[in-house]
Amino acid sequence: MALALLGACGAPDPAVTRGAPYDPYEQSNRLNHERNKRIDRAVLRPVAAGYSAFVPDDVETVISNFSTNLSLPGAMVNNILQGNGVGLTSDFYRFLVNSTLGLGGLIDVATDLNMPAKSDADFGQTLYVWGVHEGPYVELPLLGPSTSRAAAGRVVDLFTNPLGYAIEDPEAYYALGARGARALSGRGRYSESIDSVLYDSADSYAATRSLYLQNRRYKVGSSGSGAYLDPYDTTGGTPAAAPVSAEFEDPYDQ
Repeated sequence: MALALLGACGAPDPAVTRGAPYDPYEQSNRLNHERNKRIDRAVLRPVAAGYSAFVPDDVETVISNFSTNLSLPGAMVNNILQGNGVGLTSDFYRFLVNSTLGLGGLIDVATDLNMPAKSDADFGQTLYVWGVHEGPYVELPLLGPSTSRAAAGRVVDLFTNPLGYAIEDPEAYYALGARGARALSGRGRYSESIDSVLYDSADSYAATRSLYLQNRRYKVGSSGSGAYLDPYDTTGGTPAAAPVSAEFEDPYDQ
C-alpha cells in the first residue's frame, strides 16, 4: 500500500489527463477480475439471493441504516482532513439525530426530516484534496475495482473511524456483521443490474473499469461532462448527472 501511494503521488500518466483509463497492470487486473467473477458466481450471488429472500425488506433496511450510521464518524474525520465544514456539519447532525431519535441508527430519522444526505467522505477523497494523483487502475482480489489512490485510502479508512476504538468486543462484531449484511442486501437487491454488467457485457472488465473510474472521478469532483453509476459503489446513491436510473451495489464490498 505504501508503494501504491508513492506511485499515486508521482506525475500523472498522460492518459489520465485526457480522461482515458491508465491501466498498466491490465493483464493481472483481468486475471483478478475473472477470479472475482468466479467467487461472485459461486458464493456471493447465491448467498445474497438467499439472504434477500429470507430476510424481510424492512429488516434489511434497518440493518443497512445501522451500518450506515456507524460509518458517519469516519466520514466526519475525513471531512475535517479535507476542510469540508459543510459535510462535517451535515454528517454530525445526521449521526446525532439517528443515534438518538433513530434508536442507535436503526431508523433513518434524518432523511425523514429532510436533512442533507451523508457526505460519504473517505480517505481516497482526502488524498485527492491533498493533491495526490489517481494512479493506475487496479482490480483487487475480492474487493473489486480501485485505483492506487483509492486502495491506499481504503487501508487508512480502517483506522479513521473513532468508533473502532470506542466499541469493544463483542459489540464490535455487530458493526462488522451489519456491514457484511448491507453488502449482501445490496448484491441481492440490485442483482439484475449487477449481473448485466458482470455477465452480460461483451467485455465485463472494460465495462466495470469504465463505470468505476467515471463514478469515482465524479465522487471526488474531477469528472468530466458525464457521470455514471458504479456497479461497485456501496452507497447505493445516484449522482445527479447520471444518465441511467438503475442503482448498483458492490458485490465485493465486505
